[in-house]
Amino acid sequence: MVTYARQIIQNSPNQALTDDVVLVECIEACFDCAQACTACADACLGEGDPAGLVKCIRDDLDCADICVAAGRVLSRQAQPSAAVTRVVLEACAASCRQCGDTCAEHAEHHEHCRVCMDACRQCEVACNNVLSALAT
Repeated sequence: MVTYARQIIQNSPNQALTDDVVLVECIEACFDCAQACTACADACLGEGDPAGLVKCIRDDLDCADICVAAGRVLSRQAQPSAAVTRVVLEACAASCRQCGDTCAEHAEHHEHCRVCMDACRQCEVACNNVLSALAT
C-alpha cells in the first residue's frame, strides 16, 4: 500500500533530507507511535488502578506529543534545517526509548502497554535510521 506520506515525499519538488524510504518510514513510525501512545494513556486511565500507571500515562502523553512534532517536522522538506531536524529526531528517539521502557514494565499485565512498547521501539529505530542517514 502506498501511503499519503510516501506519495507526498516522492512527488515533492524539494530534495528530501535523506533517502525517501528511510524518511517515509520514520514519518509513518512517528505518527503510528503517537497514536499508540495516546491510546495507551487512555487505556491506562481505564484500568482498575490508574494511580499505579501515572508514570506510564505521562510518558505516553509526552511521547505522543514529541512524535507528532517529529512527524510534522520531517514532513516539511522545503529548505529544512538539518540542525533542527537532528535535535527533533534525537528528542523523539529518547522519548520513545523512555516510554518504551516504562511500558515494558507493564507489558506482561496490560496488552495495550505491550503494543505501545512495540510502537515506541519501532519509532526509536526509525528516528535513529534517519539520524544515521543524515550523518553520511
